This record gives sequence, structure tokens and C-alpha cells, in this order.
Amino acid sequence: MIKQIDHIGVAVNNTEEGIQLFNAILDIEPFHKEIIESQKLVATFYELGNTKIELLEPTSSDSTIAKFLSSKGPGIHHVAFLVDDINVEMTRMKSEGFRPLSEAPYIGALGKLVCFFHPKTTGGTLIELCQKV
Repeated sequence: MIKQIDHIGVAVNNTEEGIQLFNAILDIEPFHKEIIESQKLVATFYELGNTKIELLEPTSSDSTIAKFLSSKGPGIHHVAFLVDDINVEMTRMKSEGFRPLSEAPYIGALGKLVCFFHPKTTGGTLIELCQKV
């Protein structure tokens, strides 16, 4: 079952510039920053109640974030929903015709299990499911 919006991912060209911008917008500092080698990106998180904002900067020109920035520019990259059981939700969503980008969930930022669904099957928005481990 989808419980809530976990976070909104925002692609940025430069983490430090993104931090300056979101510090000014939100009037808070980020609470976490990590490099996710498998996805070739730096993720920086702000916490707003039960929801987070995740800034995503590519660490390689062949990362999916770099490709996104190249074609669409900086901005909202994805919406992530927190779920109780990611495997159950993946099966449910696939049965509804939504296409996952991977066959199985994997460890993403903040140590959560994650999977993404192709925006061509979700009305144009990249959807992420995430589960606390």
C-alpha cells in the first residue's frame, strides 16, 4: 500500500548551487548528502515534515541524471512514494500496465529499497517506490 509521498527528486547541474537555492527557498539546511556510486550521482536531502526534497547531481556524463539534464534541464525529476512492501506494490503496478525500469528493487539513497516506473506508462512522471529496510 502506498503510504505517502516520501520525496520529490530535483535534478541539478551543481549540488552547491542547488543547496544555496533550496536553503534560500526552504530556510533550512540539508540533513543528508551521499554519493550513490551505482547510479552515478550525488543525492542531497532536505526534510519537510514527513516529506523530503532530494537534489540529484550527476557524477558522470553517462548517468541517467546527466541525460535528463541534457534533454530537459534542471527541475523535477521524479516523485517517490513510500510503501510497506515494495515487491507487492511492484506486482500490483505491473498488473495495472505500468512498466518498471528494473525487474527487482535495489538499494538506493538513505539505504531504502527502490524501484522506478517508466514515465511513458505513468502519465509523463517518473515514479519511484521506496521501502524502509
